[in-house]
Amino acid sequence: MTEQADVRIRVMAPDEFDEMRAVCIRAFGDDSLGVLLDALRASWAWHDELSFVAELDGRIVGQVLYTSAIVDAPARLEDVLVLSPIGVEPELHGRAIGTRLVTETLARLEASRPEPLVFLEGDPRYYGRFGFGPAEARGLLRPSDRTPEPAFQVIDLGEGSEMTGRLVYPDAFWRTDSVGLR
Repeated sequence: MTEQADVRIRVMAPDEFDEMRAVCIRAFGDDSLGVLLDALRASWAWHDELSFVAELDGRIVGQVLYTSAIVDAPARLEDVLVLSPIGVEPELHGRAIGTRLVTETLARLEASRPEPLVFLEGDPRYYGRFGFGPAEARGLLRPSDRTPEPAFQVIDLGEGSEMTGRLVYPDAFWRTDSVGLR
């Protein structure tokens, strides 16, 4: 078995989209995430530099994507990021690849991006260890009632933000019915 330290986290090259998409589909076991990735890539929210992959022995074995979103704050619209989706090849689960994807990419974003917050929908037990916490406790509202309140989480990039308001997902999430739980 190859050591976890051999995994390299890097920005995905544009010509690797299909490979990254296939990893995500295998990680989740269905094509709904592939459809979401296609829609996000065609949308205003996609930025090549926000798609990261984990590479092991020359092949992509994991991925995490951040896309632009907006918080409808009381005074103005605020730019933020959404982490979704993240996936690792099923045979490599338990090897800390997902942990490295989140940890290393958040550090890169903190050092290079102007957006103050990153949102996600996910398991608080998993994402809490990275510093994500309940968004609604901070006055940040879910984009949909279908999103369970505990799953709606946020983390500050750098200095804490006092922002409040409703998260507005990119249209790709809505068009692919990828908001909240179904």
